Amino acid sequence: MKIIGAGLPRTATSTQLFVLEQLGFGPVYHMRNVLANLEGELPAWEKVAEGEPDWEGILGDAQSCCDFPTARYYRELAEFYPDAKVLLSVRSGESWARSMRDTIWPMYFGDSVMRHVNGARAQVDEEWRRFLDLMIHQCWDEQTGAVAQGASGEDADLIAAMERWNEGVRQAIPAERLLEWNPADGWEPLCTFLEVPMPDGPVPNINDMLAFREGVLGGGLAVINAWWDQRERPTGGLHGAPAPQ
Repeated sequence: MKIIGAGLPRTATSTQLFVLEQLGFGPVYHMRNVLANLEGELPAWEKVAEGEPDWEGILGDAQSCCDFPTARYYRELAEFYPDAKVLLSVRSGESWARSMRDTIWPMYFGDSVMRHVNGARAQVDEEWRRFLDLMIHQCWDEQTGAVAQGASGEDADLIAAMERWNEGVRQAIPAERLLEWNPADGWEPLCTFLEVPMPDGPVPNINDMLAFREGVLGGGLAVINAWWDQRERPTGGLHGAPAPQ
C-alpha cells in the first residue's frame, strides 16, 4: 500500500481513483470494489466494524485506496502501512454539501424516491440491508459516523461535519506525509508529492452523479422487480375482475 485516501465521499474520489490508476498506483481499492461484490466484501468489512480488521485480506494487492469504506479508517491504515502517504481530497464546503444532498443524503433521509426505493430493496435483499447497516455505522451512527453531527441536512451542519473531518486528518497525519488535494489544483502538487512524472493533458474530471443515481435507483428497482416477478400469481379473479394474464 503506497497511497491512502482520507477524503470523505463526494470529494472527487472517483476522479482520485482514475488519477491514481493513471499515475501507476493501481489496483486502487474503492467503493466500487464493495458494490461490485457485496457477497465477497461485506463479511470482512463487518469484521472491521466489530474491531477485527484484516487489512491485508481486504486490500490484497492494491497499491492505493480511496473513498469509503477505506477512508473511514485512514488512521488505522496509516498505522498499519507506515510507509504509505496520505491523500486528503478536498472541495469547497458549499459544493460538497450540495453534492451530498443530491446523492448520499437522500439514500437515508427525507421523503425522497431514493430513500423509499432503498428501504424497499433492503426488505428483499439481505446483502443490501447489510451494506446500508455498514454505511450507517461509518457515516451516520452517533458514536462511529464520520458525518453524524451533520445529520440535520442543513448546509451549515454538513459543511461543519466536513471541516471537522478534514481537521481530524490534519491533526492525525504528520504534515510531511499528507497532501490536501483538489483536482482543480492540477497535476503538479500531486505528482511532486508522489514523486512521479506529470502526465500530459489536464487532470480528468469524473462526474459520477448520474451514475450514482442510476446505480442506487436503477439497481434498487431492478432488484425489487426481480423479487416481484418471483411471486405466486393468482389463478382466479381479484374482487370479481378477470385474473391477470
